[in-house]
Amino acid sequence: MITIHFTANFQPLTNMEKPPLRDYTATNAASAPPLLNTLTPSRRTSLNRAFAAVYTCAIVALFYRHTQTLFSSKTLVSFYVTLTLFVSDLILAFIWANGQAFRMRPVYRKEFPENLEKVVKTSDLPGLDVFICTADPYKEPPISVVNTALSVMAYDYPTEKISVYVSDDGGSAFTLFAFMEAARFAAQWLPFCRKNDIAKRNPDEFFATDYKMSSETEDIKIMYETMKMSVEHVIETGKISEEYNTSDDVRQAFSQWSIDGFTRQNHPTVIQVLLDKNKDKDITGNSLPNLVYVSRQKSKTSPHHFKAGALNVLVRVSAAMTNAPVILTLDCDMYSNDPTTPLRALCYILDPDMQSNLGYVQFPQEYHGLNKSDIYACEHKRLFKVHPIGYDGLSGPNYLGTGCFFRRRALYGGPSTLILPEIDGLSPDCVVNQPLTAPSVLELAHHVAGCNYENQTKWGSKIGLRYGSLVEDYYTGYRMKCEGWRSIFCYPETAAFLGDVPFNLLDVLSQNKRWAIGLLEVAFSRYSTITFGVKSMGLFMGLGYSYYAFWAILTIPITTYCLLPQLALLNELSIFPKVSDPWFLLYMFLFLGAYGQDLLEFVVHGGTIQRWWSDQRMWIMRGLSCYAFGLTEFVVKSIGIPTEGFNVTSKIINDEQSKRYEQGVFEFGVPSPLFVTLTMAAIINLLSFIVGLVHFIVDGGSNKEGLIMQLVLTGLIVMNCLPVYQAIALRSDKGKMPTKTTVTATFLASAVYVVASLFLK
Repeated sequence: MITIHFTANFQPLTNMEKPPLRDYTATNAASAPPLLNTLTPSRRTSLNRAFAAVYTCAIVALFYRHTQTLFSSKTLVSFYVTLTLFVSDLILAFIWANGQAFRMRPVYRKEFPENLEKVVKTSDLPGLDVFICTADPYKEPPISVVNTALSVMAYDYPTEKISVYVSDDGGSAFTLFAFMEAARFAAQWLPFCRKNDIAKRNPDEFFATDYKMSSETEDIKIMYETMKMSVEHVIETGKISEEYNTSDDVRQAFSQWSIDGFTRQNHPTVIQVLLDKNKDKDITGNSLPNLVYVSRQKSKTSPHHFKAGALNVLVRVSAAMTNAPVILTLDCDMYSNDPTTPLRALCYILDPDMQSNLGYVQFPQEYHGLNKSDIYACEHKRLFKVHPIGYDGLSGPNYLGTGCFFRRRALYGGPSTLILPEIDGLSPDCVVNQPLTAPSVLELAHHVAGCNYENQTKWGSKIGLRYGSLVEDYYTGYRMKCEGWRSIFCYPETAAFLGDVPFNLLDVLSQNKRWAIGLLEVAFSRYSTITFGVKSMGLFMGLGYSYYAFWAILTIPITTYCLLPQLALLNELSIFPKVSDPWFLLYMFLFLGAYGQDLLEFVVHGGTIQRWWSDQRMWIMRGLSCYAFGLTEFVVKSIGIPTEGFNVTSKIINDEQSKRYEQGVFEFGVPSPLFVTLTMAAIINLLSFIVGLVHFIVDGGSNKEGLIMQLVLTGLIVMNCLPVYQAIALRSDKGKMPTKTTVTATFLASAVYVVASLFLK
């Protein structure tokens, strides 16, 4: 075990705050300094490297065979089939090689927040600014956003050091009203959590658990339910019901907003200080955290840069109002599940051995409400857990968009190249001595939230979150790593944050399509991971980032192996080695080796075989749908043809969809092009398997041995496509496959079969 000790050689976070350390050299001279964190390399590292060497030799042998077959081809059909397989395997080998970066030096960390108070006084802990973004009150229910905010406001952290900033890109009076109500409820909720040592400080989640009954708890529950009904009633009717105990101030403020007057495309800046630590107290007399609502100015003539733009506005507004040296970014549905989380992050942020170049501490994205088999593979175990552990042994995990504690200084250039903003008041080491509601503070905050403020500045290019990709989190973390920052992956036993999962397959595929486009924007930019990234970060980190940047090109090999062997099988054409051929063993090793290692990693990190199967199935589904459409849309966009914009993933839970999801039933209820290609491939594979099996059993012939691999591959894909067949023919609920989709897919499958038959014969 490699142990990192906290010593007295402390360097300040910024010039703004210099937490004095308690002197342990005199009182504890004979003892070791308090232990804040440890690091343990994975015991599988040597095995990973040995397997990578053996598997690389097998890949080289495969390409030797492809080359040999290519040059010995006697027909055009054989040549083009081999060439297609060669290109597909080349892409698979490229992605596999990139993925080995995660296996070169995986590490495991452990932190000891209980020792933090031995190192720094509670009163000297750094300030914490929390950023929460929402964009659409109809897809992201305000009451859910409120619950997320309340869960972090109730952290086991000095409340006077917490400031929560809510960015509402929808400019919605509903969201503002919800937070006005939440500000009142917080005065009851926060002391209740502290007094009873509540672990789940999201009210919705707490009251859904087996909580301890008491008169106090019931009173708090009634308050919360009243607030919740009030918010939901306002969203439904657009009016505040007289029966709810809503203050006159809230009613007056709400009436000044036009429900339809603030659209997402054109509205002014609105900044409301809902709670001020210097003025607002809870029922026990303690200060409440700052709570600030921000709706940035928007105009149809100015670029908004989606979530990255919203977060940069919060960086500037918070700099003007509080300028805490630590920033936490959270998705609106990703609530805090552990009140000690900030202390865990500080076990690394306050470590002098890391502080000089530590940019952020990333926690994994974890979810509640996953069904037993996780049918949509929303857990993303590799993306959010397995691969960050591998990254951590190099220079740290990527920024995952939520659950991340940044050092504010890391958003202003590299560790040794501070880039100052155009206004001194936005500098990371600026001291804010004025109250939140001071006219000069509010004036600056409104000014820097303007839609034209960023023009001719370095925001989005050198400062703050980076523009240029739909995946602003991936791109920002990548650029920060290129500048020299490192990061830490903090993976405690108790999930630090829990989020909601989509219950709709279309939402899942649409989100993945957006990711695919954004990642390609990075892959083919001037900051390409395979060139600029390798040069700036080193080989393995560059390869690790390339693994995701080129994600969408997996559609080429996935589509090839889901169609070509099947169409060849329908025409009794063998394209793989016979079972008696020595090359057959190579194919088996490549297939079983890759899947076996993947399954082992999945299970070792807490997964089940059932969920691993779901993950493999969704890998195929994504390759046949969202990756293909994402790659196509990226190419179309690159040549100047406009495409659809950013869509918010719905967080609304439909009761019928929720019930089907819990039962493990796929949701295909609405027509979508994403389902057409998937259904087309499913139909071709089913037909191919049936016809191929009949030929194999009835006549077989001399080619029987050569078709076994194609028949087995087709059978595996048919098993993966069982939910599609059920949705087409065996279901009558609203989640079944639309008839329009089935008819279109059948027509396309027939056309592909006819064309392929003419070519392959």
